[in-house]
Amino acid sequence: MLPWFQNRFPVYLAPMAGVTDSLFRGYCKESGADVVVTEFVAAEGIFRKNARTLEYLDFGEQERPLGVQLFGADPDHLARAAQMVLEWKRPDFIDLNFGCPVNKVVSKNGGSALLRDCPLLERVAGAVVRAVAPHPVTAKIRIGWDKASINAVQTARILEDCGVQALAVHGRTKEQGYSGEADWDVIAAVAAAVQIPVIGNGDLASAQDVARRRLESGVAGVMLGRSAMSAPWVFGAIRHYLETGELRPEPPLESQWTHILRHCREAAVRSGAEGITMQFMRSRLMAYSRGMAEARELRMRFSSIASLGELEDLAAGHIQRNTGF
Repeated sequence: MLPWFQNRFPVYLAPMAGVTDSLFRGYCKESGADVVVTEFVAAEGIFRKNARTLEYLDFGEQERPLGVQLFGADPDHLARAAQMVLEWKRPDFIDLNFGCPVNKVVSKNGGSALLRDCPLLERVAGAVVRAVAPHPVTAKIRIGWDKASINAVQTARILEDCGVQALAVHGRTKEQGYSGEADWDVIAAVAAAVQIPVIGNGDLASAQDVARRRLESGVAGVMLGRSAMSAPWVFGAIRHYLETGELRPEPPLESQWTHILRHCREAAVRSGAEGITMQFMRSRLMAYSRGMAEARELRMRFSSIASLGELEDLAAGHIQRNTGF
């Protein structure tokens, strides 16, 4: 068994394109995330040593245990790409993406497209497991392509037989995308059908959600995506609740803004281009505004934010109006 499942119920940060870079993963680890995974990386880009693709592989030692998530549909290329990642970076595990619903990935037969082609999925997973053995390989799937073809139990058994050592299951179909509700009954069925650890993913917004789904589904761990994107401190709240049964209050507004400003400042330092960084951070700021007072007004301001100074002034005014300080 993977060491982070031994005597622990791990809480994962889900891989999210354009979100879970090294900087953000570090914040989630600080908060209490047990395991993090990189943004998904195209195996073909690694195989061709594409410079932009290779940037996604960078991580710091403090992020461990960390997995590099790969996607692709060519078993030989994916296997070689996994070997190259291990040679260059030595992540704690390789993760295979069989769940991405984005059309530009699916159209290349990657991500959740393989849920419709179990023989190819089996060849891909088997090739990677053999190529990097004994290094661990995990995978992430959705419950199926659409409502009429929910096959997560079948897919999970195939991956277990291939030697995949843990499986994350997002409780939606490819056709659902991120709409509708996650089906935790299917996740529970997968957890009951295989011997490897199953990590449940979908609609986990709070510590209470995690505790309830853990009890009801029998999963060995959980994975958070969108809730972590808007509140990375949720990991600390979850761990505190699981260990003590006590609910931790939301951080005060000042603390939330301290984190937001830190994220933007450190991102600007890393890029060396403040203006470009602030444009990139607009979508991240939109996520951070979720649940804040004056959220609609904040989103309007965030949509055109152009500098750190402008953000600092916005933060000061928002704190003053809502706390009196």
